[in-house]
Amino acid sequence: QVQLVESGGGLAQPGGSLRLSCAASGFTFGTYGMSWARQAPGKGLERVSGIYADARFTYYEDSVKGRFTISRDNAKNTVYLQMNSLEPEDTARYFCRKHRGNTPWTTIDYTGQGTQVTVSS
Repeated sequence: QVQLVESGGGLAQPGGSLRLSCAASGFTFGTYGMSWARQAPGKGLERVSGIYADARFTYYEDSVKGRFTISRDNAKNTVYLQMNSLEPEDTARYFCRKHRGNTPWTTIDYTGQGTQVTVSS
């Protein structure tokens, strides 16, 4: 069965960095678009970034553009989110998602359990 296991969350200071990882299994990873989303306390789910199956194209929401970088290693079945210049507003639970097609613009069929990121001094 499909499994998405996020890791790398934790506590960071404003201006600091964290690298999230999402280890995938149960499907042909290199065939599908992947994305990251986040949910802050009391708020709805916010799309953050996505990447095509072949990593040729990526997208970022304006709130993270220039600070976050998504990447994937299809040989390791893993997608990453490098988060730099973290802000308190980045505090949220971050979720890895698998899409039905080869781009992150297709519908989502699986979501991981998430990893908590807290940005505070």
